[in-house]
Amino acid sequence: MDKLDINTHKSIFDAVKSCLPEGGVKDPTQLAPLVLAYIGDTVFDLYVRTELIISTDLTAHGLHVAAAKRVCAAAQAKGCKKIAGLLTDDEAAVFRRGRNAHMGTVPKNASIADYRAATGVEAVIGWLYLKGEDERMGELMRAMLEDDDEQI
Repeated sequence: MDKLDINTHKSIFDAVKSCLPEGGVKDPTQLAPLVLAYIGDTVFDLYVRTELIISTDLTAHGLHVAAAKRVCAAAQAKGCKKIAGLLTDDEAAVFRRGRNAHMGTVPKNASIADYRAATGVEAVIGWLYLKGEDERMGELMRAMLEDDDEQI
């Protein structure tokens, strides 16, 4: 296994992959939408937490509270509206697959519409992450979170 050095890789996924045992890479287009949303949720959360650490002087508790407000289903659904017109045809197709996926449960603090939109957004973020398209992922994340900085 290689030592994790983000500067020697073209994407975050490539860097993470270099630390894992050898194995076949799965085509993200062939993965189930909820699988894409599963990894997209983590990537979304990591992006938000990293951005908060870089841009604020909040305490650990303050970081947690601010991150929770930005990664909840309602906030992700709001972000979805901001990027709807920016999505490529392929990204829109991934979003629809994620939004329309059958979910077993819905969190008690989220409406079904917000939860479905959030799952669609997470599927797109997961798909871009697994494709190694960090620049595009960052563009969409910045667009979704653009006005949220004022709330911190």
